[in-house]
Amino acid sequence: MCIENQTVWPAVKTAKEMEAALSTPFSYVVLLGGHLGQMRSLVELAEKSGKKVLLHADLVDGLKNDEYAAEYLCQHVRPAGLISTRGSVILKAKQNKRIAIQRLFLIDTGALDKSYALLEKTKPDFIEVLPGIIPHLIREVKEQTGIPVIAGGLVRTIEDVRTALEAGATAITTSRRELWKPLGEVY
Repeated sequence: MCIENQTVWPAVKTAKEMEAALSTPFSYVVLLGGHLGQMRSLVELAEKSGKKVLLHADLVDGLKNDEYAAEYLCQHVRPAGLISTRGSVILKAKQNKRIAIQRLFLIDTGALDKSYALLEKTKPDFIEVLPGIIPHLIREVKEQTGIPVIAGGLVRTIEDVRTALEAGATAITTSRRELWKPLGEVY
């Protein structure tokens, strides 16, 4: 699954940041949680601007992070996709025909090995690796899984973006507005 060749995914936490992301040329925006009561209105705001929201389910305040919460988000908030570290959330997103993005923290070999086992079960549409600034691990995860990799976390500079993309990342997520530019403009 390709997200319209979008190599930068603006990541936002607040309504003000969402408004800034809506002025970008990108179709997809990552919403890094927030208050449950605001989720539907933020998704609707994005939709009115022709954007689609990828919601980080683990960071929504007011919901337990489980498959029931994922079902609620899919049915009532209706983002284009869900991002989560939890396999049950990824499976529920897929069941609800949403884009499913499994988030992995690259903290040590044991965690990576457990993640590979989880990915075999969940088969997400994308894998987001954090931190997204370790080129050889971006390459490894992509090669081991055959699933498109998104680099997120600590992506701070244009060079970080270039390095991640050259290592095989399909895209990067970033909250740094100065990096919210199409590939050809700065990279």
